[in-house]
Amino acid sequence: MVENTVNLIQAILAPGIMISACGLLLLGTNNKYSLVVNRIRALDEEKRKMLWNKELTDLNTKENKRLSNIQQQLQLFYSRIRFVRNAVFSYTTAVALFITTSLLIGLYKEQFALITFLLGMLFVLIGSLFMLREIIVGYKIVKIEVSSI
Repeated sequence: MVENTVNLIQAILAPGIMISACGLLLLGTNNKYSLVVNRIRALDEEKRKMLWNKELTDLNTKENKRLSNIQQQLQLFYSRIRFVRNAVFSYTTAVALFITTSLLIGLYKEQFALITFLLGMLFVLIGSLFMLREIIVGYKIVKIEVSSI
């Protein structure tokens, strides 16, 4: 009886490794989310300051180029923030599925536990794909910023 209990506890804790892994992914992704939001705010503030004292017709060529550059970056940042948001959603869903897996193992519902575990892994994969897309968009933003120098 004790051996079965120990095996059961070990099986229940196995998805905990994935919960910890997702926690680390969420930590990094939430940090990225904050950085992207702050960059959007900074660019928006720069745009407001440029337009605050001048009308669009009063801007010189250099200022118009910078304003265009900011607009391009903001559009890409909006895409980027959606990818990060979707990754956070995917990782959080994966955590919920891994917790459900542990509960189902404890209830001796092995078939359902396997399904929820595999779904959790699928959501980790989906979140990782969103982060890959975010990296690609981030690179495009850097290219726009550097091209204006």
